[in-house]
Amino acid sequence: MTENNTGNNLVESAADSSAAKINKGAHKINKMGTMPIGRLLLSMAWPPTISMSINAFYNIIDSIFVAMLSEGSLTAVSLVMPIQILMVSIGVGSGVGVNSLIARRLGEKRGEEASLAASIGLRMGLVNYLIFAIVGIFLAPAFIGSFTNDAHIFQSGVTYLRIVTIGSAFFMVQLVIEKVIQSTGQMVASMLITLTGAIVNLILDPILIFGLLGAPKLGIAGAAIATVIGQVCATILGIYLCLKHVHGIHIRLTGFKMDWRIIKDIYSVGLPSMIMQSIGSVMVFGYNAILASSPTAVAVLGIYFKLQSIIFMPLFGVNQAAMPIMGYNFGARKKDRLMETYKKALTGAVVMMAIGFAIFQIFPKELLFLFSASENMLSMGIPALRIISLCFIPAAFGIMNSTIFQATGNGFYSLIASVIRQLAVILPVAYFLVQTEGVASSWYSFPIAEMVGFVLSAFLLRRLYRTKIATLDQPLKESRM
Repeated sequence: MTENNTGNNLVESAADSSAAKINKGAHKINKMGTMPIGRLLLSMAWPPTISMSINAFYNIIDSIFVAMLSEGSLTAVSLVMPIQILMVSIGVGSGVGVNSLIARRLGEKRGEEASLAASIGLRMGLVNYLIFAIVGIFLAPAFIGSFTNDAHIFQSGVTYLRIVTIGSAFFMVQLVIEKVIQSTGQMVASMLITLTGAIVNLILDPILIFGLLGAPKLGIAGAAIATVIGQVCATILGIYLCLKHVHGIHIRLTGFKMDWRIIKDIYSVGLPSMIMQSIGSVMVFGYNAILASSPTAVAVLGIYFKLQSIIFMPLFGVNQAAMPIMGYNFGARKKDRLMETYKKALTGAVVMMAIGFAIFQIFPKELLFLFSASENMLSMGIPALRIISLCFIPAAFGIMNSTIFQATGNGFYSLIASVIRQLAVILPVAYFLVQTEGVASSWYSFPIAEMVGFVLSAFLLRRLYRTKIATLDQPLKESRM
C-alpha cells in the first residue's frame, strides 16, 4: 500500500499542520540514525531508567505500607498481582506495537502513517480499559476466592482488585502515550509522565492508608485509591505533552477513521508482546496456586517480584531506549548501527544483572526486613531470594533478545521464548519440586526456566540475523509495497 493511500485516512484539515510538524521534527529524530550509538543509548536510557526505578521504588514503598497493616494484607495484594501484571501486559503490549510501528515508519520517512498509528493507539487504550473494568465489577470475588478461605485476605483482596481495575482507564491510556513519546526519542518527556504518577502515589499512600492530615483511614483501599489518583495525574500530563510538545508525529483524538491495516501492523508486534507479557500473569497465577497451602510462601513470592523490579527496571530502561533506535535503523536498513545498539545494550544489561545478583546474595535478610518479615518469613525468604536471583544474568540475554525481535517486527519470536520459559518449564518444574521436595525447593524452577529460555532465544536470534538482518546492507531488489 502506498503512502498516498495511507494519507487518505487522515482528515484533510490536519494535513498541512501534520506535514509541518513532521518536517520540524525530522532533524530531531534523525539522531537515531546519525548520533554515535553509545552516546545515543545513554542519552535515551537514563530518563526511563530513573523514572522506572522510582516507579519500582514507589511500588515497594506501597507494599511496605500495606505490610504494616498485617501479613494478611500483604498476601492479599500479592494475590491481586497476576491481574495487575495482566493489565500492564495488555497496555504495554499495545504500546510496544505502536512504538515499533512509529519508529519503523519514521525511519522509512512515512510520517503520516506514524501519526495515524499514534492516534489509533490511544483509542485502543480505552478498549483495553473496558476489559478490566468488567473483571473488577463481576469477577473480583471469584478470583480472590479461588486462592483463600481467610475472610480478611478475601475482603482485602476483593477491595484492592476492584479499585485498581475499575479505575484503570487513565492507566491504559498512559501506557500507550508513554510508548508514543518514546518512539520519537523523547525519553525525558516519558520520564516526567512516569515520575508524576509515582510521586503523587507515594505522597498519597501513607495519607490514605493511615488517615494522616485529616484524611479518613482507608487501609488497603487507600493504597488502591492512591494508585488510581497517581495514574490520573500522569495521564493528564502525558496527553498535554503529546498534543503540544511531541515533534515528528501529529496526534488526533477525534476526527479520523480506524484503519484496520494500521491496527494489524500494530498488533503484529504488539499482540505477541502482549501475550508474552501476559504469560507472566499466568505464571504468577499458577505459582500462587501451587503455593496456596502456604500464605507465607505467597507473600514471599510477592515480595520477590516487588524487590526484583528495582533490579530489572534499569534494564527495562535500556530496553525502552534501545527499541526505537533498533527499529529506526532497521527501517533505514543500517545493519551496523542496529547490531551495535544490540551489543552495547546487552553489555549494560549483563552488568546491571550482575550487580542485582550480588545484592540478592549478600543482603536477603535486610531486604525482607523492609516488609516487617516475621521469623517464619525470614526462614523461607532468605534462601528463596538467593536461589531465584540465579536467573538474573541469563534473563539479561532473554530480555535484550526480545527487544531486537520486537524492534524488527518479529515479536512472535519473543512469544515463543516466553511460552517455553514461563509456561512449559517454570510451572511444571515448580509443581514437581513442591510435590517431591517441598516449597523450599520450588524456587529452583526460576533459574532452570531462565536457562532454557536463554538457549532458545539465542537460537532464534541467530535465525533472525541470517534471514533479515544480514541482508540489510544490500540494495532492495523491489519497491516497498
